[in-house]
Amino acid sequence: MSANTIDFETAKPSEIRRFLRPAPAQRTVTRRSIDGSDLGEVDLDPDTFGIEPNQAVLHQVVTAQLAAARSGTQSTKTRSEVRGGGIKPFAQKGTGRARAGSSRSPVWIGGGVALGPKPRSYAQKTPKKMKALALRSALSDRASLGNVALIDQWSFEAPSTKAAIAALKALNLEGRVLVVLTEDDFVADRSFGNLPEVQTLLVNELNAYDILVNDWIVFTDETLPGTPKVFSAVEIDVVEDADGNVVEIIETEVDVLVDAAGHVTEVIETQVDEVVGADGEILAVVESQVDVVLDADGEVVEVTETEVIEIAGDAEGKQS
Repeated sequence: MSANTIDFETAKPSEIRRFLRPAPAQRTVTRRSIDGSDLGEVDLDPDTFGIEPNQAVLHQVVTAQLAAARSGTQSTKTRSEVRGGGIKPFAQKGTGRARAGSSRSPVWIGGGVALGPKPRSYAQKTPKKMKALALRSALSDRASLGNVALIDQWSFEAPSTKAAIAALKALNLEGRVLVVLTEDDFVADRSFGNLPEVQTLLVNELNAYDILVNDWIVFTDETLPGTPKVFSAVEIDVVEDADGNVVEIIETEVDVLVDAAGHVTEVIETQVDEVVGADGEILAVVESQVDVVLDADGEVVEVTETEVIEIAGDAEGKQS
């Protein structure tokens, strides 16, 4: 049986639903600058922006998120917690009334509350795959309406509400706007901070609820989901001799390439070792690089090692 056919009599319900599920749609978005200039069309990832929204999953995930936001601090006092009521209010017999042992019984005015609310957590456990599906469903819903905007970067020189309003006007964004930022976009975050119709959110905090409560969602080249990303880290080590003189400087940089699906595809480690002389001059520079390529399953496919040695006075250098 090929991938384009299925036997409905023997197939499982999950296989039938998967077979009948429509293929992701290919959608595009116009990439613009902060002043509204057209920078060309960009293809959105079909698996992120082109699926059919799963309303049931969206409802469950949003409900769980709103429930987790509840403080759950409500509390009532039971008959044992209400002050007073320690003495029997009247005699057991002879009054003609129903017997009572405490005036703080739930049937009495001023008594405790029976089965009242107590502090508790309303958090619900939601599978990671369900959260991811809800996020992709929300993004696909906004993309189907054409309410996804893309700019190259937020190039504000300084925090300015006036500049933020001008940027929104240039991009033709009306209604509630969700601006997705990185940790380095603190100037843009400050610029949009005084606008009540604009919500800013870090890219790693993007969720289905915040997308659905806003009319527009604005990404930058760095925050657009479904595009390859590069994560870098740099470490510098300084080696000193017994007299405190610098004799060696080692700079190590690690670049991790992640594809649209979030899988690590390549790891590049570059190390630059500078040997310093007594007078502070650079005697030699040794640059080495290790490139590790991985497949979709995380298995190492290829490893390439390169080393370049440059000695002071040697214009050509040596490479291995």
